Amino acid sequence: MLASLSIRDIVLIERLDLEFAPGLSTLTGETGAGKSILLGALGLACGDRADRALVRSGAEQAAATAVFEIAPDHAAWALLDEAGVTAEPGEPLILRRTLGADGRSRAYVNDQPASVSLLRALGDLFVEIHGQHDGRGLLDPKTHRGLLDDYAGCPAELEATRTAWTALAEARDRVNELEAARDRAASEESFLRHAVEELDELDPQAGEETTLADERKFLQQAETALAEIQAASELLAGGEGLSGRLNAALRGLERVRDAIGAADAEEGDGAAATARAALERAAGALDRALIEFNEAEESLSDAGAAFAVEPGRLDKVEERLFALRAAARKHDVAVDDLAAHRGRMAERLEAVEHADDRLKEARAALEAAATDYDRAAGALSAVRAKAAEALAAAVEAELGPLKLDKARFRVSVTPDETRAGPQGRDVVAFEVATNPGAPFGPLDKIASGGELSRFALALKVCLAGRSDGLVMVFDEVDQGVGGAVADAVGARLARLAADGQALVVTHSPQVAARADHHWRIEKREVEGGVRTTVVALDGPARREEIARMLSGAEITEAARAAADQLMAS
Repeated sequence: MLASLSIRDIVLIERLDLEFAPGLSTLTGETGAGKSILLGALGLACGDRADRALVRSGAEQAAATAVFEIAPDHAAWALLDEAGVTAEPGEPLILRRTLGADGRSRAYVNDQPASVSLLRALGDLFVEIHGQHDGRGLLDPKTHRGLLDDYAGCPAELEATRTAWTALAEARDRVNELEAARDRAASEESFLRHAVEELDELDPQAGEETTLADERKFLQQAETALAEIQAASELLAGGEGLSGRLNAALRGLERVRDAIGAADAEEGDGAAATARAALERAAGALDRALIEFNEAEESLSDAGAAFAVEPGRLDKVEERLFALRAAARKHDVAVDDLAAHRGRMAERLEAVEHADDRLKEARAALEAAATDYDRAAGALSAVRAKAAEALAAAVEAELGPLKLDKARFRVSVTPDETRAGPQGRDVVAFEVATNPGAPFGPLDKIASGGELSRFALALKVCLAGRSDGLVMVFDEVDQGVGGAVADAVGARLARLAADGQALVVTHSPQVAARADHHWRIEKREVEGGVRTTVVALDGPARREEIARMLSGAEITEAARAAADQLMAS
């Protein structure tokens, strides 16, 4: 619902603040008083094209602010979230547009800078303007299919079509993917086969590079290490050999110890006992040295054996290592990734070898998906065709009372394979023929002037309850009609606004008399020029305005009585 509209320095309006309520609101006044300025200001706030001619003469900037109250589950909240505008669902939504005298405009949503395109998208969700030059809402052919679907009440058919289209799109993508993969792989089949065979022969193993590099480093040092070990062994074994000398010294000590021990036993001398103890220590040290020496010789022998590598082993290790690294460079992968790379190429080769089988399966799936989509889209088309006939009949029933009895209306539903998509493949258009024998054509091209608004009114009446909270604006819907026709227009507007909100610019007293809220637009001379003002009418003031609309410049008692009768009906 439109809660308020604020206008600053737009054309003849210097400052104006209007508050709106649900129901039917009418704007009346003399021709040229500025009723269209209000609609222009509302359009500006809702993202319409900005023309610097809107800026009041002498002002630097014009501004229009529209405040809307919408439901927490309204589609606008998701649109704002996607655009990065902070707004709390349930709070009023403020659309503001400024326009400088230089033609530059700025847009704001809840006082946050926004794009004009966002303002326009929000305006399309909030306001539907029907007038001679307006292309929104019912006059926009892009909305016709959705309006027909709402009228038909076909959510199950729409969901089935969307689901079938998704499956069809996925099946088509799968076929395209397999065909592209087959074409790419087929062109490199020879390379793949040779590469897989080459890697199979090489048989790279994970971690092999590190193992070979470590072994190569060891082998490169092995010859020098073995020479050093052999030199050490020769030093130990040089001359008579350290082992022989140690053994000889130990045997000599044992002879001395035996001799001292025998003399001590005969004489019992204390000095002999001391000497014997020293000899025992010396003999023990020599015995340990001999043991350690023997262990050293054995360790040197073991070390020599460890470095005694297989002849030609280094060449073999280097040949393997260099072969692995060359293959890695050739395929532009790490050595440790060669095995995995071989697996990937084998998969690609297998895909080439079995591409036809997979493609055959995918094409069968695509054909099945296309059949399912044809069935779902066909069912949706049938529902639309039936609803199109019902809607056309309902609209034509409304045309007579609106002085469009010679006009014909139809809803064209034309399948177009090039337009196939998640909403089906139908092109839906509202078409009219305003005169007998005349061909049908687009609503906004065939109808003219007030006819457009009356056609839109007839449509809106038939589509009542399907506006999703739109504020409906009718600009001179009663143009060129009066009497019973104007009364019929007023009755339909009142019915349309009963559960919503409609704003009507009118010259018809029959329409104004049915309003829930009534404003008079006035043009007044002030110091420095002319200004447009808006006066809220109630009670006697409203009676006088309707009487003026009935009688013209001079308001008679008969006109007042007629106004009373209209307001009471």
